[in-house]
Amino acid sequence: MEFEVELLNFPFFNFAQNEEFHSLIIRIFFSSTYFCASYKYKNSLSSQGLKYISYKIKAVSKHKVHSPFIYDLIVDVFENDNSFYAFPAVELIRKKLLLTQRVLTVDDMGAGSRVFNSNQRKIKDIVKHSTQKPKYAQLLFKLVNYYQPNTILELGTSLGLTTAYLAKARKKAKVYTFEGSPEIGKVAKNTFKSLLVENAELVQGDFNETLPETLPKIDVLDFAFFDGNHQKKPTLDYFNKCLEKANEHSVFVFDDIHWSDEMTEAWEAIKNHPEVTLTVDIFKFGIVFFRRGVEKQHFVLRY
Repeated sequence: MEFEVELLNFPFFNFAQNEEFHSLIIRIFFSSTYFCASYKYKNSLSSQGLKYISYKIKAVSKHKVHSPFIYDLIVDVFENDNSFYAFPAVELIRKKLLLTQRVLTVDDMGAGSRVFNSNQRKIKDIVKHSTQKPKYAQLLFKLVNYYQPNTILELGTSLGLTTAYLAKARKKAKVYTFEGSPEIGKVAKNTFKSLLVENAELVQGDFNETLPETLPKIDVLDFAFFDGNHQKKPTLDYFNKCLEKANEHSVFVFDDIHWSDEMTEAWEAIKNHPEVTLTVDIFKFGIVFFRRGVEKQHFVLRY
């Protein structure tokens, strides 16, 4: 903890002049996209960059976890290096989309983009900057494969790659995936068709309207992935609405919990909700459990 405080209070304007600190940061953090994006060669770190350093210091391995439930999660899901049957097919579609020059008009109903300055965006750029990287999309596949939910909800379809991972992880599950932008939704439907995804229903429109309209169709929400609006109030609103359909076996996953101070505040509020008993922070994702009969605990894990 003392090291963490010293590191976070380090005068970053002296970054280039301090060889020892420079070597430490390069060795531990420079391979991270979070660090590279935040440093930008300006002798300063963004809030997200500082949060990532803090995460790297706090994150622990399975050997420091005393919860059997979370230990099993690490061993059976996080450390599962199997290449499942669905992975090559989805990644082939990703490669094709990365070569697609077609321009879409994007209706951005969330917190906006730090990359795009216009709503005119090439498909290849959307894939590069606005879809889940394989590491995390495949983690979602492994979570669904492990917990075997019957009903899955995804807020933020994008081009349908992550949806395909969710749907293929359990073909018997019903997947409701929500997308605000019509042109992006059309590409997602083509992704589903190419990958023979038949258990996903794309719900088009503003989440504030489509989510309340869809939730009554769901008896129990077993698994939810929140990746649609990186702002505090909407994130908490969506969480509270979906919570009404959750039970003690439900799993909620939140994307980009440290994307901004607002998202970190939303994550802290979710952790402190009385219905939440266990949470896992892997920096990119926050994973929430509602298990009864266990001590409330919050874990920061390496991934």
